[in-house]
Amino acid sequence: MAPSFHWWGKDDYRGTSVIVKMENPNWSISEMSSPDGDGNEYGVDGGGGQELAGVGARKGGRGKNAKQFTWVLLLKAHRAAGCLTSLASAAVGLASAVRRRVAAGRTDSDAASSPPGESPVLRTRFYSCIKLFLWLSVLLLGFEVAAYLKGWHLGTIELQRLLVMPASFGAWGLFETLYAEWVQLRSEYIAPILQFLANTCVILFLIQSADRLILCLGCFWIRFKKIQPVPMQAVGKDPESGGEDFPMVLVQIPMCNEKEVYQQSIAAVCNLDWPRSNILIQVLDDSDDPTTRTMIEEEVEKWQQNGARIVYRHRVLREGYKAGNLKSAMNCGYVKDYEFVAIFDADFQPSPDFLKRTIPHFNENEELGLVQARWAFVNKGENLLTRLQNINLCFHFEVEQQVNGVYLNFFGFNGTAGVWRIKALEDVGGWLERTTVEDMDIAVRAHLKGWKFIFLNDVECLCELPESYEAYRKQQHRWHSGPMQLFRLCLPDILRSKIGFWKKSNLILLFFLLRKLILPFYSFTLFCIILPMTMFIPEAELPAWVVCYVPATMSFLSILPAPRSFPFIVPYLLFENTMSVTKFSAMISGLFQLGSAYEWVVTKKSGRSSEGDLFSLVKKEPKQQRVASVPDLETVAKVESQLKKESKQKHNRIYRKELALAFLLLTASLRSLLSAQGIHFYFLLFQGISFLLVGLDLIGEQIE
Repeated sequence: MAPSFHWWGKDDYRGTSVIVKMENPNWSISEMSSPDGDGNEYGVDGGGGQELAGVGARKGGRGKNAKQFTWVLLLKAHRAAGCLTSLASAAVGLASAVRRRVAAGRTDSDAASSPPGESPVLRTRFYSCIKLFLWLSVLLLGFEVAAYLKGWHLGTIELQRLLVMPASFGAWGLFETLYAEWVQLRSEYIAPILQFLANTCVILFLIQSADRLILCLGCFWIRFKKIQPVPMQAVGKDPESGGEDFPMVLVQIPMCNEKEVYQQSIAAVCNLDWPRSNILIQVLDDSDDPTTRTMIEEEVEKWQQNGARIVYRHRVLREGYKAGNLKSAMNCGYVKDYEFVAIFDADFQPSPDFLKRTIPHFNENEELGLVQARWAFVNKGENLLTRLQNINLCFHFEVEQQVNGVYLNFFGFNGTAGVWRIKALEDVGGWLERTTVEDMDIAVRAHLKGWKFIFLNDVECLCELPESYEAYRKQQHRWHSGPMQLFRLCLPDILRSKIGFWKKSNLILLFFLLRKLILPFYSFTLFCIILPMTMFIPEAELPAWVVCYVPATMSFLSILPAPRSFPFIVPYLLFENTMSVTKFSAMISGLFQLGSAYEWVVTKKSGRSSEGDLFSLVKKEPKQQRVASVPDLETVAKVESQLKKESKQKHNRIYRKELALAFLLLTASLRSLLSAQGIHFYFLLFQGISFLLVGLDLIGEQIE
């Protein structure tokens, strides 16, 4: 009797039935199991469809039949084709963006981007040096290609013959003579100098890597032992009277043309959980735009009408940038009535319990001058640039600041999200306008006077990261030129101070020289100049562990505080080397007091966090305060019209130094390809592409 073909027949079960659901570009596949199995079995999801329950689980665990296996292969091939299509469209889009960027023609050398008073000769000198290396590499590549075609390989008998035997007549004979003389010149004179520079940079690189490793071990020990600062006494309770004791706190919000974020910062500070009689908020507005100034003043008046103790201050003479603004505010007569001052930049949004988690650390600790909180970022996932910044700053706060705070009681003040004892500020002479890093300046002077610092890694303050490369580049220029200015100014004070030898050594050798001067110096010199030059002067060598293994290990350590960012470890390594150009240029500018050392550009904000955070604040506010955080329609119309007008003026730039270095590295990668240096070739290739993307401003915010 012929077998039955009913699908429910137990004896006729063959293989595994498959249900395929196609949803372009994704697919899902579900297995239908044997009816005699126990329980259910779910199908295999290919990335987009919903999983379907099977009829029952098979007891014997039969393998997939040939038809099902074919379906799976076909579906995977379909998905791979979809990925290739998306990559092709992305490549076309990238090429289109490059074409538009080049056609726009706006470079970082535009007059609008130059700081006032800076000599054009000084601005182009660094770029001219990079161009010189580029043209030299192109010339040498031509020599090497011609020699390669003739079969002259280093170390061969043919090359040795060229060095000792006279060349034949003709064009090729002249080339043989020139090439032989060049090989002899580079091996006897150029290679030793280049090798010495390479060895020096490698030693500095290893010292800095050891410093980073020690910091990471210190952070691991802090986590393992659960070390964290604990206040002596909780705020709000006076042990003698049994009543409440809230110190007088002054809160300052310095800002300058911060029309995107002023509202959220004022709302967040006005909602701090602190008795209103014991807190005063100063909005220190240095805006030179009348519309922005009017909007900020109106916002302050609204909060005043709803009971907040908040004042608006505007300087007529805007000297000294942020330091001058803070210094002017501290000269007010009523400041003597306050014991502490909390500082928040315009894009910072402290949580309501910020003061209750920071002020208690000052209790019964008269030597404590500063309590610094950690930054948290509302837009860290906005684009690749903000993701890479998040990696850097997470390491800075969780490792550098926390370890230095626990073991040394000193770190650089971050300029915001911190609370100072006013007595400490007065003791060190207050704010000074002598550098563009007034926060680091006052922290160093306070340390020399013996004041202690505490960093709270568990207290976070929301803020915003720069979303465009232009804004980030200018911020990094200020952050790396200012410390070198400060080092020149305060070195005599450090040497004359009464602090211990180890504290002086930490300030001079680690804080300034190693982390502020040596780091950008070797990063740029070793990976952007020496490494490509060794491709054309192969007698000077850089081992593979310098090019790949040690940088990869350091990047791994840097990314540990932000474990979710591990997929970006390679872009992070390449981008940090790319940023070494800006940091090196800024360091040289600050060290030798060039014109751009005094450049101060307010970091542009997008205000992306304002709506969501204000909404959450409004829900927590008492009813009588809700109106104060919502601007009127007229103000909203002003802001929108002004933002639309400015958006038309924004544009992405072309950065010449980065582009020149991109072509230098790509030229060196071609030379390394001729000599079959695998790991050097890949590093130079990907680093050159990284420079190319940054030079065309294709990272970060893209403006149509």
